[in-house]
Amino acid sequence: MKIALIHDHLAQDGGAEKVLAAFLEIWPEAPVFVVVYNKNKANKIFLKNDIRTSFIQSLPFGIKKYKWYLPLYPAAVENYDLSEFDVILSSNSAFAKGIITRPNTLHICYCHTPTRFLWSDTHSYIKELGVTSVVKKFLPLFLSNIRIWDRLAAERVDKFIANSALVQNRIKKYYKADSTIIYPPVEAAKFSLGQPKDYFLAGGRLVPYKRFDLVVEAFNRLGRPIKIFGEGPEYQTLKNKAKSNIEFLGLVSDQQKAKLYQEALAYINPQEEDFGITMVEAMAAGRPVIAYKAGGAKEIIIAGKTGEFFDEQTWEDLADAVVKFKPQKYQTQQIRDHALKFDVTFFKENIKNFVEEQYNNFNNNNN
Repeated sequence: MKIALIHDHLAQDGGAEKVLAAFLEIWPEAPVFVVVYNKNKANKIFLKNDIRTSFIQSLPFGIKKYKWYLPLYPAAVENYDLSEFDVILSSNSAFAKGIITRPNTLHICYCHTPTRFLWSDTHSYIKELGVTSVVKKFLPLFLSNIRIWDRLAAERVDKFIANSALVQNRIKKYYKADSTIIYPPVEAAKFSLGQPKDYFLAGGRLVPYKRFDLVVEAFNRLGRPIKIFGEGPEYQTLKNKAKSNIEFLGLVSDQQKAKLYQEALAYINPQEEDFGITMVEAMAAGRPVIAYKAGGAKEIIIAGKTGEFFDEQTWEDLADAVVKFKPQKYQTQQIRDHALKFDVTFFKENIKNFVEEQYNNFNNNNN
């Protein structure tokens, strides 16, 4: 079985890249096809792998300003030559699923979500773009054309894997396809229990949909200490609004993040996540999570045992949950034991078994 891996792009280091890294631990010799590869932004662990890029990589500013070439993405992924492979495993949140394969090649897509800016978040995406009103006026027509391509591209996938029940429902709604849930990998075993101090914690990519603005507003009113790690386009805006009890840490190392989890009273998750790796990481360090009751949080958190929910995505509801939060009621080892169920070892075992089973079935049906 000769396998190739497809990933949207290697220009950041997030949850999707952790999935790709786990794929490469299972199949270290597999080449990885990406639209662009920015070695300065991507995790250094990929330097040892066979990374193959699209023609966009060599275009002017193709690496640093790859989003400029969005209209060319469909052509870029369709141009990959995958004729030598028996199995294609794509890690997709946008265009990776649109590859073209031979009839006797199996394409399995691990779907982080149907393309957000085309489906579930299309209206907020247009509002948040920093472009002129003229561009915004014509953008919906452009997105409509890509949306048609995206829907047709989904039909090229033989088997979908969803990273959560929320994503499974989206795949069914937007792509009319069935899928199997395999939760994404969390290196839960790398975290350990510690002694909490007097601060809360939040973090991740500081982008609008993650709603860190609610955290800033709530803790501005509460005056309780909170640390926020991560970078993104909202970093300076959020920092300018924050009072002195809110500390922005920027990018932190894995070691620093592990210590932050250990010493936090609780981890705050104000957004609707497809899954929510940082929530599991916090629980792996024995810390409870206070989360907006939506998306992956409902699959991860056991209310009263591993964390608490707030029902409305408002700063008032978040602040109320923080005021009512009693850290002494939680058993840290029980929280950690629950998090270990999402460890990367189980993910790799499940993915490997799924790919091999589907490949055998595919071969039997085609012979």
